[in-house]
Amino acid sequence: MKRILLFVLTNVAVMAVLLVTTRILGVDRFLTANGLNMTALAGFSLVIGFGGAIISLLMSKMMAKMSTGARVINQPQTADEAWIVQTVQKFAEKAGIGMPEVAIYDGAPNAFATGAFKNSALVAVSTGLLQGMTREEVEAVIGHEVAHVANGDMVTMTLIQGVMNTFVVFLSRVIGYAVDSFLRKGDSQNSGPGIGYMVTTIVMDIVLGFLAAIIVAWFSRQREFRADAGAAHLMGRKQPMINALARLGGLTPGELPKTMQALGIAGGLGKLFSTHPPMEERIDALQKL
Repeated sequence: MKRILLFVLTNVAVMAVLLVTTRILGVDRFLTANGLNMTALAGFSLVIGFGGAIISLLMSKMMAKMSTGARVINQPQTADEAWIVQTVQKFAEKAGIGMPEVAIYDGAPNAFATGAFKNSALVAVSTGLLQGMTREEVEAVIGHEVAHVANGDMVTMTLIQGVMNTFVVFLSRVIGYAVDSFLRKGDSQNSGPGIGYMVTTIVMDIVLGFLAAIIVAWFSRQREFRADAGAAHLMGRKQPMINALARLGGLTPGELPKTMQALGIAGGLGKLFSTHPPMEERIDALQKL
């Protein structure tokens, strides 16, 4: 979950900077100066929507290393480090991708893969994962992460996030313009967006952003099933991945921000924002392969 949370938060931060910059430069006023320019708005939405997603993707490896304190294993210092590098290399060759950077970081049981390109990705495992699981289970988790890279999941998530961002920016401004026009009906003295437009776009950015997050989380859950199946394929059998998921279900995962923990494990609405399916569903899907 860390890699998706990091990607989403970075993307949101980049989008916020881009939106603030364009507002300071008066782009919103240009779009609505003589009636809403839908063509210009569509182009603006595409640039902002995909710009934030692409920039966050390009920054993903750097941000992952900084946020986890991951140490890239350039020269293995222990037998465990040598084994991790060899395992990643074995799976990378079998998956037909370039050798990823391999890293280890201190923390509770977890692992992640990230990077903008299949042939220059990063795969990292935590010390808690190595201490709390058998080698075969750790191997399955590494296979899961390599499968994410081979499946191009980070690029897929970038495209989905970019599309969602584009719709959020576009629709919020269309709705903002409609509300502003209604509130200022009959007022011919003012041109450009008014306070109604400003307030409405901010509110709709937040509301539509939540709806977009639900859609992105749904796609993320589907790719977890694919990565589980990919790990089973790379290992040649599914039982190690099933055992790894069962073991992870009984461990305390790597710490996440409290707000995301609540969304991830709570019932009802919280399930809609979870980037990972419940362990029981993932195990059941593997057993049916």
